[in-house]
Amino acid sequence: MRFVTLGLWLDLNDHMLYHSLPVLHAGRVPQSAAGLFRRLVSSSTSSNNIDINNGGNRADGKINLFGKSQQNIVKVAEEMNLPAYRGRQIYEWIYTKGTTMFQDMANLPQTLQKDLDKKYCVDYGRVMDSQLSIDGTRKMLIQFNGDSKATVEAVYIPEIHRGTLCVSSQVGCSLSCKFCHTGTQALYRNLTAADIAGQYMIAAWLSKDFPRTVNQQPNVSNIVFMGQGEPLYNFRNVSSAIRVLTDKEGIGMAPWRITISTSGVAPLIPRIASELKVGLAISLHSADNDLRSEIMPINKTYPLPLLMDSCREFTRLASPQSRRITFEYVMLDGVNDSDADARRLVDLIQDMPAHVNLIPFNPWPGSIYRSSSLDRVSEFCGLVRNHGIHASVRTPRGDDILAACGQLKSSHDNKKSAEG
Repeated sequence: MRFVTLGLWLDLNDHMLYHSLPVLHAGRVPQSAAGLFRRLVSSSTSSNNIDINNGGNRADGKINLFGKSQQNIVKVAEEMNLPAYRGRQIYEWIYTKGTTMFQDMANLPQTLQKDLDKKYCVDYGRVMDSQLSIDGTRKMLIQFNGDSKATVEAVYIPEIHRGTLCVSSQVGCSLSCKFCHTGTQALYRNLTAADIAGQYMIAAWLSKDFPRTVNQQPNVSNIVFMGQGEPLYNFRNVSSAIRVLTDKEGIGMAPWRITISTSGVAPLIPRIASELKVGLAISLHSADNDLRSEIMPINKTYPLPLLMDSCREFTRLASPQSRRITFEYVMLDGVNDSDADARRLVDLIQDMPAHVNLIPFNPWPGSIYRSSSLDRVSEFCGLVRNHGIHASVRTPRGDDILAACGQLKSSHDNKKSAEG
């Protein structure tokens, strides 16, 4: 869906990236760090046909333990005729220490390390391309299972008091929102829980959040599902990934630090509060039902009255830390930026705890839209605030790189096609 003004630079040939990976065992660079670096940045030419729902299989036939819950990893151990505590040890190595090589799991017998390596792996995905903006924003193109088609974008946005990671939930998108570059990319498949959580692990490694230390303040502190795809059209895998990310015995991210952004899959919105306990953002972009249907076809299925009812139910079910809904509103010159549009927006959301995030449109090749002027954006924001609704203008990030959602992926794909 939405990397509106984000991006990143990272020189994958720079040997300093290798040396920036943490050392897990004193006195030597661990095999896990070296292996992780090779897997994250090396390319692959193999390709598999991957089912939209199931996410495909690895070419080497190994089963990826990453993305599995502690209960499922304990079950793997028990199937190997091992005591349950061995499964808990493996889980701890994977999620609290960021270890990807079984031979570095020091409290496991060497015979078990070798047995695990024969059948299983710990794989986050590979960074195929990346950029770093002068403002510190990092944008990565990540490939899964060695499938050249299974690539998505993830973006890390550092700020003074937090660092936010923008993750994708699908390869491509089926919604065809007219202002969104990802809408030009056909849906290929859903991401698995491992694919989704893997985006976090890659960013956390590169941000030096692993290995964990006592009372460490993570650089990657927040996650937003605002990347490619509609998260609620992949609810099962998104839910599984969030449970992995928030498990207190593993990664342990607080649920209120995670936000799901949806284009409006109304029936599932209350479950974000009741089951996942995370925050909600609505990709709104118009408070006029007819206009929203024109620029966002999903509105024909879930029109604004139904969507707003679901939002009110969310606020009823949500925890106090997650009740306020963020309404994302891309500013399109002469389309949705009039004073009347601002008044309609106020009328639509004023009866619920809300924050309006106004987003200057970031043009992409072939787009029919232009961004509203900065003066118009400021005036629109003022009109909303004057009615007592929190509103802000998103600060552009990564303007010097391929910033719009899907542009890095399209650039990479075009280069591959040119190479034959």
